[in-house]
Amino acid sequence: MLPSHAGTVRSFAVQNTSERRTAHRRYREIMVGGLRTACLSRQQLTSLMVGDCLAARGGRRRPKLVFASNGHAIALAATDSQFRRCFEDASLIHADGQPIVLASKFLTQHPIPERSATTDFIYDAARSALDHGLSFFLLGGREAVNARCSDALGKRYPGLQIAGRRNGYFKAEDEAAICDIVNASGADILWVGLGVPLEYEFCIRNRHRLNAGWIVTCGGCFNFVIGEYTRAPRWMQACALEWLYRLWREPRRLFWRYTITNPLATFALLTRTASIVVPRSAATTS
Repeated sequence: MLPSHAGTVRSFAVQNTSERRTAHRRYREIMVGGLRTACLSRQQLTSLMVGDCLAARGGRRRPKLVFASNGHAIALAATDSQFRRCFEDASLIHADGQPIVLASKFLTQHPIPERSATTDFIYDAARSALDHGLSFFLLGGREAVNARCSDALGKRYPGLQIAGRRNGYFKAEDEAAICDIVNASGADILWVGLGVPLEYEFCIRNRHRLNAGWIVTCGGCFNFVIGEYTRAPRWMQACALEWLYRLWREPRRLFWRYTITNPLATFALLTRTASIVVPRSAATTS
């Protein structure tokens, strides 16, 4: 069952939208599936990354936590209060899944311009990082996957600075030392691919220890970069059917996940999507 506050925001609540300021830019946020989601294109998201990371150098700002919203995350946030609190602490939530974009178009007056799938955004980020001298740290995945991802990005974008990398197999007591390694690398963007919900919890626990400009959750993105996972055809992505393609590819691993999360996510998208959101103070956006 969804928590009793499911009806606190409805699609008919329109007009008053919030705006956030980051790196001297403003953008609108709306509520989609119960999560405060940024109305940003991929180009705008990349521009914000560059501005924030350059402004954060020298430890002048806390890292921005950049989380991805998709059906899986929405379903978990609707049923798990601890997981939902992780998203409430995010600096920015972007529309990783096409259903989030479609819900915003049909149920709000301020639709999200386009999907910013992390598997696409990592390439946008790499191009801009190369142009502006920003560096990456890759945290997560198996050792072989992590190493191959680093090599693949370096070959695709010659000159891209991979400041450091580490696989995602470690104990909680190792986290402080890992954060020290990330900080010593001087990385501007930390990509955290530890899976759901571990990557979100890691970011929340260690934000105060890290100096990167952006900390970005990226799930299995490293596997996509090296071609171990494949994307659905474009038409399936546009129709919000990428989950069906993935289910076809990995039925044993994903059948129960989608059987449980898809109905929950659909209900949350229909009942917790609105143009109006509760404004936050400027202090929480810094």
